[in-house]
Amino acid sequence: MSLTQDQKKRFKQIGHHLKPVVMVAGNGLSEGVVSETERALHDHELIKVRFSITEREPRLELMNALCQQVNADLVQIIGKLALIYRVNRKANPKLSNVKRFAE
Repeated sequence: MSLTQDQKKRFKQIGHHLKPVVMVAGNGLSEGVVSETERALHDHELIKVRFSITEREPRLELMNALCQQVNADLVQIIGKLALIYRVNRKANPKLSNVKRFAE
């Protein structure tokens, strides 16, 4: 699934106010990280993930690998933060960041 520029712009506006809900440390993409990301995407659709890896290339590889594993789109990268999105057609409007902050 590829996002349009308008979708990315809207998601960046929403994501600006979000706090990271998943943290990826030196252990990389453990089973716990992937399952927590799955849960967060199911509930919120749009989430921020913080990567504590200092080297840029390995960090970018992990960001892309995580998105691939959870079947999500990478919306934006700012330093060690990644904003990722996966649609949930049955999302709870009270939990979904996309539905709560819809204009």
